[in-house]
This record gives sequence, structure tokens and C-alpha cells, in this order.
Amino acid sequence: MIHVVLYEPEIPGNTGNIMRTCAGTFTKLHLIEPLGFSLDDKYIKRSSVNYIENCDYTIYKNFEEFEAKNKGTYYYLTRYGHKPHTSFDYSNKEEEIYFIFGKESTGIPKEILKNDLNHCMRMPMNSHIRALNLSNTVAIMIYEALRQQNYRDLCFEEPFKGKDYLDK
Repeated sequence: MIHVVLYEPEIPGNTGNIMRTCAGTFTKLHLIEPLGFSLDDKYIKRSSVNYIENCDYTIYKNFEEFEAKNKGTYYYLTRYGHKPHTSFDYSNKEEEIYFIFGKESTGIPKEILKNDLNHCMRMPMNSHIRALNLSNTVAIMIYEALRQQNYRDLCFEEPFKGKDYLDK
């Protein structure tokens, strides 16, 4: 299974977008407190477009509680990583894969990153910005793992209007 971990997320719009992406891809979301907003906040519901009910998520008091309850391979997205996100193999559908993202303002604490430098990665980008938007980065990582897993269990056809919609 693919998991997304948000360490102390601050911006409700980003988390709402991530919830929608997770709901649409059978990705489990893990939120580590403190959160910079309330999940009842109208901004979360607006960005997740009422898909929050379809998002499988769990909230943890701290990173230690998250680690104690979740076993698998952890990958850390950080601007300090030395490997590109595409240099890892996510193709094993049986593996529990956790993509861990830090808070928007400061990222993942150095103390956490130092424990597993081999799994710290960075998305390549030019030198004019520090990082991409959090919700965009999460979507890129989920879809890279899904691509390597041949988009397991996802629809290749539009489910509501039908596969022949454009032909009509």
C-alpha cells in the first residue's frame, strides 16, 4: 500500500488537495500533529471538494507515535536530499511505502532525516525556488509509485459518463 505522511501540515488548502488525491488513489493519509488548522475548517472541505469522507486518514500526536504504529519503508521528501525521487523502486505492491513530507515552512526536522539518509530524496528543479508546492509534490510521488505499480486498482476509463463519452 502507498501511504502519505504529512508532518505538522500548516496550510489547510494543501491538506485538502492531498486528501482529495489520496481519496482518488486508494492512498492512506497520516497526519502528525500539531496541525495548523482544524479538519472541520471550511477551507479543508472546499479544497477536498467533499471527498474528505472518502479519504482514509489517521491523526497522530507526534512522529514517535506514527513510527510505533506503522512499519514499512519510509521515504523522506526534502530539499536537502541527494537522490531524485525517480531513483527508487516502488513497484512492489505488497510493500508498505510511506512518503513523508514536512511542514510547509520548515520541512522535516533534521533529527528525523539524519536517521535514514539513504531514503532522503529531492525533486529536481531549478535554483530559483526552494521547493515545489506540497500538494503538487505529494501528487507527483503518488503517481510515480502508481506508475511503477501499473496503476493498481485504478480506473483507466471515465466511470461516470462512460468510456464512449467523447465518441458521441
